[in-house]
Amino acid sequence: MSPDPTFSSYLVYAPEFLSLALIHFLLVMAPGADFAVAVRQSVRHGRRAGICTALGFGAGTALHVVYTLLGVSALMQATPWLLDIVKWLGAAYLLYLGVVFLRSQPMAVDKAQAAMDAVVPGDAHSLRASFWTGFVTNATNPKATLFFLAMFTTLVSPATPLPVQVFYGLWMCAVIAAWFSFVAMVFTSPVVRQRFVRSGHWLERAMGLVLLGFAARLLLV
Repeated sequence: MSPDPTFSSYLVYAPEFLSLALIHFLLVMAPGADFAVAVRQSVRHGRRAGICTALGFGAGTALHVVYTLLGVSALMQATPWLLDIVKWLGAAYLLYLGVVFLRSQPMAVDKAQAAMDAVVPGDAHSLRASFWTGFVTNATNPKATLFFLAMFTTLVSPATPLPVQVFYGLWMCAVIAAWFSFVAMVFTSPVVRQRFVRSGHWLERAMGLVLLGFAARLLLV
């Protein structure tokens, strides 16, 4: 039986996909605002909150994919002031998160344990809040905006069919959600938990400084 011609025709985009996927994964793994928020949510609010935050990151990535496929990225690239607005909004949100993190206080061991254990009946709101925290953090992240502006205009050919580009976007959404879910599981494992329950607020304050640094860099560049 001969191979499916449609599937075979999509194989020609494999090098393009592998290049895009590799660069995206390396950027996802690099410490940044998303990583700082993922660690904080996981250490302070528990594994489920961390995973919900990771899913929020994936949804935020989907927003970048949608506006890129609609051609809004080309509009932003041709309109510098619009890109500046995105940058300022992202910097403002990072400043807000940085201040929140810097004000973190020590958690009692019993409260930290409760946060990382089973979800209780009133917990749905906090999980939704964690999701939206991840979504807004990623959606307003200028690094993500610049990534899609650069990658989809340099690595992705204009001749690449829309279904293939949609697949690229879905792949990146899944990868970022999976990676930060893994981060959430690592930082809520019993071994790591014992190290961070008593000193987690110092980690959060350090992450706050990192976020303030990212915000300052965005505003000054």
